[in-house]
Amino acid sequence: MHTVGVDLGGTNIGTVVLDDDDEVIGYAKRKTPTRGDHNRVVDVIVGGVHDAIDDAGLSVKKIDAVGVGTPGVVVDGTVGDASNVPGFQVRFSLGDLVSDLVDKPVRVVNDVTAGAVAEHRSGAGRGWNQVLCVFAGTGVGGGLILDGRVFEGAHGGAGEFGHQVIRQGGAVCPCGRRGCVEAYAGRQAMTLAAERHIASGGSTVLFDVMKKKGKSRPTSGVFSDALDLGDVFVADLIDDCISALAAGIATSVNLLDLEGVVLGGGLADKLGKPFRARVEAAMQPHLFFSPPKVELVSAALGDNGGAIGAALLSREVA
Repeated sequence: MHTVGVDLGGTNIGTVVLDDDDEVIGYAKRKTPTRGDHNRVVDVIVGGVHDAIDDAGLSVKKIDAVGVGTPGVVVDGTVGDASNVPGFQVRFSLGDLVSDLVDKPVRVVNDVTAGAVAEHRSGAGRGWNQVLCVFAGTGVGGGLILDGRVFEGAHGGAGEFGHQVIRQGGAVCPCGRRGCVEAYAGRQAMTLAAERHIASGGSTVLFDVMKKKGKSRPTSGVFSDALDLGDVFVADLIDDCISALAAGIATSVNLLDLEGVVLGGGLADKLGKPFRARVEAAMQPHLFFSPPKVELVSAALGDNGGAIGAALLSREVA
C-alpha cells in the first residue's frame, strides 16, 4: 500500500509518500498561499501531492489514499475556523475538493492531531498511551492521544491547545479572541506584536534580519537569528511565548494526567533544546503532582511529522 500525507501549515505545505513499511519514499514542499480563497490553497495542495508522487517514482494509479492535515476544526472532511490559512475560516469540504482533483479517497484531520499520531507511533511519544503534542509555529496547535487512540472530541475540536485562554483580557489572538496561548506563542501573533512595536516608535532588528535572509515574513529562523543578535524586544517576545506554552501545558497535564508532552513545530524546532528546557522549567511550578510525573520531550520527526501522520491515518479510508 502507498499513501500520501499532506501537512498544511501557515507557511509551507509539506507532502510525503509512505510505503508499506511506513518509510518515506517521496517528498515535496510548496509555499502556502498568503492571499486568495481556499480554492487557491487546494490547488497548491494537489500540486504538492503530484510532486511527491513523482519524487517517489510512482504513478497516481499506485496511490491508495491521501491524508490531509490542516489547521482548524475538522468535522467529516470539512474544515473551518483556521485563522492562519486564507479562506479556511469559513467551513468548506476540503476532503471532497481534494478527492475530486486527485481521484483518490481522502482523510482530513487536524494537522497537529496528525503530528501526534506520527510521534506516538514512531517518534518521541512512542510507548506512551496518554500524550499531548504541542506544535508552535505560525500558530499553536495541539493533538491528543488518550488510551493509545486519537482523541478528536465530540465535535472535532479537541486539541485546540493554542486557544486555551491563559490571560483574561490579554493580547488579541489571530482568532479574534483575547488571551489565548497562540496570542503569545504563535509566530503570526508575535510578528503582529513586532509591527505594533515598530509603529509605536520601538526598535527591533527582526525585519532587518528578515530582509537580509530574503524572506517575505519573519520565519522561525528569522526570530532565532534576531534573538542570537541580542534583540531585546525579540527576547521579550520569546519570554512571553515560553510563559504561555508553560501555562497551557501545565493546565492540560493537570486536567488529563498525561504521561508525556511532545513539543515541536517550526519555532520550537528552530530554537532547540534550550527553548524546550526553559518551557519545562517554567511549567514545573504550575503542575499539581509534586514531584512531577510527566515528561516534556522534543518532537523527533521534524517537519515531516504531520505529513507522516496524515498518510498513516489515510489508510482508514483506503
